[in-house]
Amino acid sequence: MPYLIDGHNLIPKIPGFSLREIDDETRLIELLQEYCRRSRKQVEVFFDNSPPGQPRVRTFGNVTARFVRAGESADQAITQKLSRLGNAARNWTVVSSDREVQSAARAVRARLLSSEAFAELLRETLSDKQSLSETENPSPKAEEVQEWLELFEGGRRHP
Repeated sequence: MPYLIDGHNLIPKIPGFSLREIDDETRLIELLQEYCRRSRKQVEVFFDNSPPGQPRVRTFGNVTARFVRAGESADQAITQKLSRLGNAARNWTVVSSDREVQSAARAVRARLLSSEAFAELLRETLSDKQSLSETENPSPKAEEVQEWLELFEGGRRHP
C-alpha cells in the first residue's frame, strides 16, 4: 500500500531532524528512499513553498517528491490528490498529524497514520532490517579465514 506523506509535518517527528535545517527535505527524501528500498513500498511526499525555478515533481526511485509552489499548501495538494484518486484512495495510506488532512483522508476512506506513528515505523523498519542484514551475512571468523587461505594457497606453487 503506497503512502501520501505530509513532509513538513513528518520532519519534526523524526529524531535528529529539524525544519530549521537547510537540507531537511533532502534528508527526509533520502530516509524515505531507504525505507522504500527495505520495505518495498512507494511514497509520495509533499512539501510546501517550492523554490522558484525548481521542478515541482522529482522522482527518487520509489519516492516521488512534490514541491508545492508558494500560495498553495502541501495540505491542499494532498487533499486534491486524494480527490483525484477517487475510490482508489482506499489503497493509499495518508501520513499526517494535521486534522484537515486527516479529515480529507477519512472522507475518501484512505488509511491514516499519524506522523508520530510513521516516524516510529521508519525507526523500527530501518533498525530491524539493519540487524537482519547483519545476521544474514555475518563476517567470517578468523579461523574460517585462515582455513580458506590455507586451502587456496595449498594448490599454489611458490617459485
